[in-house]
Amino acid sequence: MNPVNLRALTSHRLFWPGVTLLLLCLFNAWFNPHFFHLDVRNGHLYGSLIDILNRAAPLMLVSLGMTLVIAVGGIDISVGAVVAISGAIAASLVGGTLVVQNGLPVYVTKVPLLLALLAAVGAALVCGLWNGLLVAGAGMQPIIATLILMVAGRGVAQLITGGQIITVYYEPFFFVGNGYLFGLPFGLYIAAAVLGLLLLLMHRTALGLFIEAVGINPVAARLAGLNTKALLFGIYAFCGAMAGVAGLIICSNVKSADGNNAGLLLELDAILAVTLGGTSLAGGKFSLWGSVIGALIIQTLTYAIYSMGVPPEINLVVKAVVVFAVCLAQSEAFRSMLFQRHSRAGAQS
Repeated sequence: MNPVNLRALTSHRLFWPGVTLLLLCLFNAWFNPHFFHLDVRNGHLYGSLIDILNRAAPLMLVSLGMTLVIAVGGIDISVGAVVAISGAIAASLVGGTLVVQNGLPVYVTKVPLLLALLAAVGAALVCGLWNGLLVAGAGMQPIIATLILMVAGRGVAQLITGGQIITVYYEPFFFVGNGYLFGLPFGLYIAAAVLGLLLLLMHRTALGLFIEAVGINPVAARLAGLNTKALLFGIYAFCGAMAGVAGLIICSNVKSADGNNAGLLLELDAILAVTLGGTSLAGGKFSLWGSVIGALIIQTLTYAIYSMGVPPEINLVVKAVVVFAVCLAQSEAFRSMLFQRHSRAGAQS
């Protein structure tokens, strides 16, 4: 390959995230020969790849919302608490009451399922609007504004659940996180629909340009006539809504809501997925596809750690070391430094 073309390929923002994901998959295949094997059971696809995609769907949704927040120069560390609030509201409204219908015992929901889902996502949207109000309206630093909800939101979730784990028995609710459609997990369709909608908005409208303009220079964007406050307000609201949908998927998947542990540290995984995907925390240029790949990298790495039998007490350390190495490999400054040292060593020899 021409050196110029090779350099252009390696400088693409999705090259190193893609290589990282490919290497992780190959490592899993080396450790588990059946990693790429897919089975069809009852018309549904099963396998390690499907499991990774299914588990990564909530993180994809949160990462997509986080991508837009980071692109405008902000940060949202409250998404984990919003996930807990959404799951707690859905579980408390759906629940499952045992009744006898036609002589058979069945579980019925406390309120209509659609209403419960809308209430959970609506509450998450309100949380996002609150963050947007503090950042865009009150002018607070994003990390401080979202830290308030990060702490208070976890308490709200525990108040909703009464400090207990709420178990859901209503089976139609399980379809959100455990259902299959045309052989694939339903959560994947939700993540794909959100990604498709965002790509359409970013490339077919001026929204993507507005977001990058605010992230690069918010003062210049405002002086150019862009309503930066409304844009920030809407983006934080969207991020909250995505966390709410992710909370529904997680709650449905585990068939319960835990206000204390649901979505715990999910905000850190989301931020990491965005940065692994090539989006700078300084704001400006962003990549939606990169964030999706970043979420897949994290989930594939988690799968590898568990499949290798790494002791639970050190798996976070192993994960941190691998992520650190990946971030160094993606750093253009680090690669340039290594190249310069290699060139000097070659010249001296």
